[in-house]
Amino acid sequence: MSDALGNGQRFRVLTIVDDFSRESVYIGVGSHFRGIQVAEILAGLVRRRSIPQKIRVDNGPEFTSLALDQWAYWNNVQLVFSRPATPTDNAHIESFNARVRKECLKAHWFESIPDARAKLRAWQQQYNEEHPHSALGYLTPNAFAQKHAKPSPE
Repeated sequence: MSDALGNGQRFRVLTIVDDFSRESVYIGVGSHFRGIQVAEILAGLVRRRSIPQKIRVDNGPEFTSLALDQWAYWNNVQLVFSRPATPTDNAHIESFNARVRKECLKAHWFESIPDARAKLRAWQQQYNEEHPHSALGYLTPNAFAQKHAKPSPE
């Protein structure tokens, strides 16, 4: 997604959502995102979470890059690309992004990139910890994920 600071400077927002738990596992803000950055972000996420079998992505240059393709290959992750002009291929993230836009991006003026990061992270925390989903039995994403977490081996 993209938006602008109060002074008109454009910025990009990268969102990553777990389809199973509906958790917002990453929201990043920057002037742009390259494939190598997305691969590094995913590498950091899989150090804290299990590695996914598939990742649904759109056809943006950050997702069609050699760097992300190599990361997916080395980690045995299938990249599932949405078909052009078919947002239903990626309905969960489209719905999530619409909520981010309505509840955060359109609700705030951003003075700087750090200000946008702080406001989006606060929104993300509220979303994960306080927003129940009917599809999750009216649990919050964090509560649902904890309920279904695999016990760690001792």
